[in-house]
Amino acid sequence: MSIGPLQFRWYGLMYVLAFIATYLIIRSEVKRKQLALTGDDVSDMVFTGALGVVLGGRLGYILFYNLDFYLENPLKLLAVWEGGMSFHGGFLGVLLAFALYARRKKLPFMTIIDMAALCAPVGLGLGRIGNFINAELYGRPTDMPWGMIFPGSDGLPRHPSQLYEALLEGAVLFFMVRFASRKSDVTGVAGWTFVAGYGLFRFIVEFFRQPDAQIGFYFNWFSMGQFLSLPMFLIGSFMVFRLLRRTDPA
Repeated sequence: MSIGPLQFRWYGLMYVLAFIATYLIIRSEVKRKQLALTGDDVSDMVFTGALGVVLGGRLGYILFYNLDFYLENPLKLLAVWEGGMSFHGGFLGVLLAFALYARRKKLPFMTIIDMAALCAPVGLGLGRIGNFINAELYGRPTDMPWGMIFPGSDGLPRHPSQLYEALLEGAVLFFMVRFASRKSDVTGVAGWTFVAGYGLFRFIVEFFRQPDAQIGFYFNWFSMGQFLSLPMFLIGSFMVFRLLRRTDPA
């Protein structure tokens, strides 16, 4: 979008809004949990997490989705403005970043992850709205009345799968994690609820989302997104069950 000489990148704007929301949510959680962290500590945490998201997301996309292309075009490795980010890579990147942060601040790793789990759905929801505005990562062809013809596509009505993801991975998952964090004081429940919830919702939405052209389907129906998300759902669900069962009265 351009206004006179000014140009606005929707996806970048969504990143900025997500980082602001993350800072505010973590500040609130630090106060609620009575953690010995200053405002500067929270800013440092958000910056550390942002680096993990961006670097991990880029590396994950290269490794999981388009390795051959980047091996043939190594100068494109850093061309993030051309697109190419992976949630699963960003997820692993932020885990590593927060592990280093927790060690440096001498804080329990899962305490930080529980706070981050409250923020992640906000970023995911905003990111998917950015995808929708940019007419990218759209869905498969459909004859449903809400099918949309996206600019630059083949002209067929398609599922607005970005909005499905914004609703499920954003709004619904946020309230699920918030509910878990308020109903259980067991460290790790909120974090693993996010892992399980994201894995489930992403697996479902992948049935409506157009797979990456350079990959397509595995076994004629299984996408890379589902391949990476199913273990998240299974492991996350197991860990939530295990943590809650451990606290049940004998």
